[in-house]
Amino acid sequence: MTQAQQNKNRTPRSVEKREQEERNQDWTPANLLPDPHPKDGIKFKWVRVSSMGEADPTNYSKKIREGWQPVDIEEVPELAHLVIDPNPRFEGKLEVGGLLLCKMPERMVNQRNNHYLKQSQDHQASVDNNLMKESNPRMPMDKPANSSRVTFGRG
Repeated sequence: MTQAQQNKNRTPRSVEKREQEERNQDWTPANLLPDPHPKDGIKFKWVRVSSMGEADPTNYSKKIREGWQPVDIEEVPELAHLVIDPNPRFEGKLEVGGLLLCKMPERMVNQRNNHYLKQSQDHQASVDNNLMKESNPRMPMDKPANSSRVTFGRG
């Protein structure tokens, strides 16, 4: 056998090396609602459009009014394999198990979160003020503590 014939019958070294370098993939449970790859300035959220087979237009309408917009499948090609419904209610959008993938600019999400944070702080302050109204100078109440403390190792 000549050198040329031996070279022809040999497996290229790059193929041999590639097989050796392949990593064994570990099994992980399937994620029911996979997250799309992050995009600068955009936040994603799964919005309920139906529950137990019944449409939920009230929730969907509220989220649209808040500023959430349905995401086109072309915007998230990594999730395009999830579209298996032959009769989708939202053509060209990504719906999984009654949840529709929506997006909103990060700036608006931060404004929305700050609004609800302020609202909950105002509610808590109102409850605390209502409680302190009942305080009597002869037996004053302590101001409510809205924090918790965790300690370890003290029997």
